[in-house]
Amino acid sequence: MGIKSFQGARRQQSSSSESQSLTVSDYMTRSLITFKPDQSIESVMQALIKHRISGGPVVNDKHELVGIISEGDCIKQISESRYYNMPMQDQTIEKHMVSNVETIDGNMNIFDAAKKFLDSKRRRFPILENGKLVGQISQKDILKAAMTMKGQTWK
Repeated sequence: MGIKSFQGARRQQSSSSESQSLTVSDYMTRSLITFKPDQSIESVMQALIKHRISGGPVVNDKHELVGIISEGDCIKQISESRYYNMPMQDQTIEKHMVSNVETIDGNMNIFDAAKKFLDSKRRRFPILENGKLVGQISQKDILKAAMTMKGQTWK
């Protein structure tokens, strides 16, 4: 006896829904809180707490991405300053930020971006256009995109 399918009839997809693909640029945050490499660790920690964010991009004067600073980077600095009994107030983030930053393309499909988040274990990806920082996509932005697709066909 053959296998029966209990899924029922499938709806035909309209061509208009196929042409609407959700991209990273549709959901990325464009107004970012950024930091400068010569900024103090303490001022960054105050900004992270004030704005309730877990990290942010570090840009130079030309608005080019030079790194990312996170809560974890700040906590590491707190631990090291206590261990070595060194004051933290004169420390800049340039030495403590991650400078080898992985970026993501703004035209990437939102589901490919979700896969990239899973593969890389990152919490955020900056988006660059012509070498300049234009936005950032976070895991929460991916969740928001998924909720807008709720009840529709996943692409």
